[in-house]
Amino acid sequence: MDTTQRTDQQRSADRRRRELLEAADRVVLRDGPQASMNAIAAEAGITKPILYRHFGDKGGLYAALATRHTDALLASLRAALDAPAGRRERVESTLDTYLAAIEARPQVYRFLMHPAEGSQGGDQGFDVGKHSAPLLRRMGEELAQVIEERVDLGPGSQRLARVWGHGIVGMMHAAGDWWLGERPCSRAELVRSLADLLWGRLAAAGDRVGGPGF
Repeated sequence: MDTTQRTDQQRSADRRRRELLEAADRVVLRDGPQASMNAIAAEAGITKPILYRHFGDKGGLYAALATRHTDALLASLRAALDAPAGRRERVESTLDTYLAAIEARPQVYRFLMHPAEGSQGGDQGFDVGKHSAPLLRRMGEELAQVIEERVDLGPGSQRLARVWGHGIVGMMHAAGDWWLGERPCSRAELVRSLADLLWGRLAAAGDRVGGPGF
């Protein structure tokens, strides 16, 4: 098999994988945590063994969906951080971007973070403990990198940036999960309250010399 044939086959496989993920997204948007491998295979017009062939198992499909949505969310968060605005405004915009994302697609959020709610008979739900923790870990590391690049935290800056990155992601996730479930206040009020909580140390820290600024 020559290089052209291998490239064509890879493109075809990548296209088919995207189509299957789009089918999975449609089921998740409809069913949320109740989404099942059977329903996703039916939506894609294939049998479940073929779905397993592409993703290995439910964990593989979950990881692919998580990567797809996390990539999009991280791109939005970085855009909010890079916006031409003051530091406080960018902090609030970043928090609002996260909350707006989970508010706009609550079924996707619940599938990614609470898939164990969806166990149905023999087609058991996805293992939230095994797969959502790495998703949050990745977001924490990404935010830590942004903080380290932009903010001068003094001695131990790299370690502190990781503390802040994971701490902020944990706060956003816990507060957002509670807010999405109970809706005790407006999104704007929650954003302001979380920004107030973060603002003291952020306001005092200077920009890193040579960095893009924050």
